[in-house]
Amino acid sequence: MSGFFADPDGGACRTDHPDRPCAIVIFGATGDLTARKVLPALHTLHSNGKLSAPFFIVGASRSKLNNEDFRQRMRSALEEHGSSPLDNWEEFARRLHYRRVLFDDPETFRSLADTIDQLDKTHGTQGNKMLYCAVPPTAYENIARNAGMAGLARQEGGFSRIVVEKPFGRDLGTAQQLDATLMEHFSEEQIYRIDHYLAKETVQNVLMLRFANAMFEPLWNRQYIESVHITAAESLGVEHRAGYYDRTGVLRDMFQNHMMQLLSLCAMEPPSLYHAERIRDEKTKVYRALKPFPTDNLGEHLTLGQYTSGMVDGRHVPSYVDEPGVAPDSDTPTFAAMKIFIDNWRWQGVPFHMVSGKRMAAKRTEIEVRFKEVPCSMFRNILGEHITANRLILGIQPQECVTLTFQAKLPGAGMCLRNVTMNFDYNEGYAGPTLDAYEKVVLDVLLGDHTLFWRQDGVDLCWGFLTPVLMECDCPERKSLLRLYKAGTDGPDPIRCNG
Repeated sequence: MSGFFADPDGGACRTDHPDRPCAIVIFGATGDLTARKVLPALHTLHSNGKLSAPFFIVGASRSKLNNEDFRQRMRSALEEHGSSPLDNWEEFARRLHYRRVLFDDPETFRSLADTIDQLDKTHGTQGNKMLYCAVPPTAYENIARNAGMAGLARQEGGFSRIVVEKPFGRDLGTAQQLDATLMEHFSEEQIYRIDHYLAKETVQNVLMLRFANAMFEPLWNRQYIESVHITAAESLGVEHRAGYYDRTGVLRDMFQNHMMQLLSLCAMEPPSLYHAERIRDEKTKVYRALKPFPTDNLGEHLTLGQYTSGMVDGRHVPSYVDEPGVAPDSDTPTFAAMKIFIDNWRWQGVPFHMVSGKRMAAKRTEIEVRFKEVPCSMFRNILGEHITANRLILGIQPQECVTLTFQAKLPGAGMCLRNVTMNFDYNEGYAGPTLDAYEKVVLDVLLGDHTLFWRQDGVDLCWGFLTPVLMECDCPERKSLLRLYKAGTDGPDPIRCNG
């Protein structure tokens, strides 16, 4: 259900609450993702009244647990990772159920379907289902196929929606294979491919900033912009994901999904209406316009790195190859800087620099738009030929802000310029409730809103762009591309290509 209310400045705001009941099935219910993200998100939504319609949750995993064991495990997860008080625990716990499911065993899925049917009658969820795959990507195909064979994909009087997390395959071929398996029983409108970066408040604010302000959009093109820099730096290492990360690397882990989504928000044309399919149409146009990567000249457009031991936040951290679960001779990149171009009217010739890495100096995700210098300096006789260009920085994390730098006269008798900064703190002046990324995406699945989710044509186009790069980088002859950098620094030199 949607509604609009006026804000104090005379604007309008749309609010959404699910008005249809739903059975929520979490595959991988005893895993880390469920404990840290999925269940805390559901509990917070329930605590804030966002799950007002009837619902129940079924945890499905290989572990041998009964309902009470599962509830106790989930309470412990909420005590450690939850953000809402447990005052309503008893009420929430009554909605938690557990069934043992082996992802490669169709019979256990049929038993799960029978359980859901019985609980549906008790709780009154009217046949609506959300199937959340909080599992390693290798399990997606078995779950989708067996859930479909058990009838969990059918939409007879209700909806059925399946949620998968990135990565969507390892390359174009495996991404298409995964999609083909999903489509055996689920239609495109039933599939929700999560990229939680898109649910961050300031990422969504990129579209608002560009298309709701006349002062920005006329300048948002090759005539006025020199370059765009998209950075997603992490101070953490691989942590508990070493087994997955060592097979994946930074290009597959970050560039195919998060970085490409940030790129599309920066570069897309305005849709005619704020509507999921129209927004995703415009993103797809950006991916279609990507200039093929010059694999015969990788060194000019790509820098790969791997962290060595160093100091992060005042403590010594090991090299990547010394992390538990990482092969001691691993050449998996933990850092990449890529320069790409978009071949269309708006962006022809403007370089987009994308940088992402682990164990860097600080956690920082931002989009920096560098405008061109003024075309002719009337101040050359007193200030010289060059005046520092304006910059617009959209901070995503940890500081959610918008910063604009421009030139102004330094007070005093002389004619001197200084950089002046205008800063907007995203949360300043707002005291209302906020949703974190997982709370937002779970809510949108329940609402049936695809705006913040990948569509398969976008997945295919991004893999089509990156797969030739991955094939070149995976070749033994290309191992010389990997540069080492100390943990706690900004990456190898040069950390990005000039231009």
